[in-house]
Amino acid sequence: MKKKLFCLILTVLFLVPFSAFGASVQNDYTIVSPYADVIWSGDNAWGAYKGNLHTHSFVSDARVDFRDMILEYYRQDFDFLAMTEHAVTGKAWNEKQVELPLYTYQRIIGNTVHTLTDEEFEGVTSGTYPVNGKARGRGMTCVTGGNELNGLTVTKCHVNAIFLPEDVGNNHLGYENDHEGAVRLADKAGAVSFINHPGDWLHSSGDRSIVSDPKNVEYFANIILGYDSCLGMEVFNENNSPTPYDRVLWDNVLMKCLPYGKNVIAFGNGDTHYLSDVDSSFSTFMMEKNDMDNIRKTMQSGSFFIHTRRIRADAILGPKEEMDAKNKGLPYPMFTDISVDGHKITVKANEYNNIQWVANGEVIATQDIDQSAQDSSYTLDLDQIKGAEDFLYVRCQLIGEGGITLTQAFVIDNGSEPLTYVRDTSVKAQIQRVLHFISSLRIFAIIETLIWKLS
Repeated sequence: MKKKLFCLILTVLFLVPFSAFGASVQNDYTIVSPYADVIWSGDNAWGAYKGNLHTHSFVSDARVDFRDMILEYYRQDFDFLAMTEHAVTGKAWNEKQVELPLYTYQRIIGNTVHTLTDEEFEGVTSGTYPVNGKARGRGMTCVTGGNELNGLTVTKCHVNAIFLPEDVGNNHLGYENDHEGAVRLADKAGAVSFINHPGDWLHSSGDRSIVSDPKNVEYFANIILGYDSCLGMEVFNENNSPTPYDRVLWDNVLMKCLPYGKNVIAFGNGDTHYLSDVDSSFSTFMMEKNDMDNIRKTMQSGSFFIHTRRIRADAILGPKEEMDAKNKGLPYPMFTDISVDGHKITVKANEYNNIQWVANGEVIATQDIDQSAQDSSYTLDLDQIKGAEDFLYVRCQLIGEGGITLTQAFVIDNGSEPLTYVRDTSVKAQIQRVLHFISSLRIFAIIETLIWKLS
């Protein structure tokens, strides 16, 4: 009897720590930060570079000359810029850009394209070109190979490709409702891409539920999952008038893609057609050096922030009231340090009065901040948040008088093997693809758009 009792006690002593260890492994996770490699301070500190990757001029359908648009971005203290004309692949700013018959009307109404002179190009890219009578002292990088593909679509199914070879993508008019065709073109050419203003294509401005419709979420997720070179989507676009809920769509697409090991990078761009829109939406890239290689690397890693000056009020994600800080000279919220320690994320930031954390599409923490405090610090401790082990990601948002700033997603990695993405080849999926092809015919899209406008 004593021998049996002794054996039972040994068995219990052996199993209890084993079970406890197993439970801790099952519930443990790692926070993967897109800013893990950034050096925030010291002699080797990385720079914070302000840029825009979605810009237009007289070369396509904007109301500003090519030269004037570039110089205005330079005057407004941008560090890099991509000209992404519709169906025109951008060259260096002192080179003649491709002129398409589609935009002959610009010439007819008297809008002539002027490029930078060689001297201006050298001055802008080196920082010696004067602003208010003196050299700016910091160059603006010319990002070539930009093209807003699907150049003639009434449905606005636009995709931005960056780093295209200069002979690829010109006159790519595209098909209606066909984002994937443009992404595929960029992928084959060795470029990277992101989906432009998805809410504009969805017509979701008046109905928040549209961006949470499973078929819409799956549509964009399937494209992003199907191509490594498709990095993500615009979340801030110009004044966000047709796209106020693209933040919600981003959250939904993140939840769809992350189980497959694919992060969804958020982009913020001016989609600039007027000089007044230069100060609308843009990005800050954290980089060792401001050049083409680092810009591409940062686009892929997500070590950057996106900003907007103007956005509609939102009871869930904020702001509480409609915001319009555009062209008012106000400083926008900016992160100055981010660190991860175990299950804690600590951020330091300036020029904000509210901080908000979002996980799996829900606000999990928020706090008002004294905006006069510079480099104020906030720590999110996920161990204090119920159910945090089930989060797929968390992201941070700053709201201030000068606008809104978002981080990329911090991925919650629980150690599980990612799912393998396999394109659906079922009969139902094939029928859906045939119907989608029919909807991509221009005559069908025109009729559909007319019906939508008249309804």
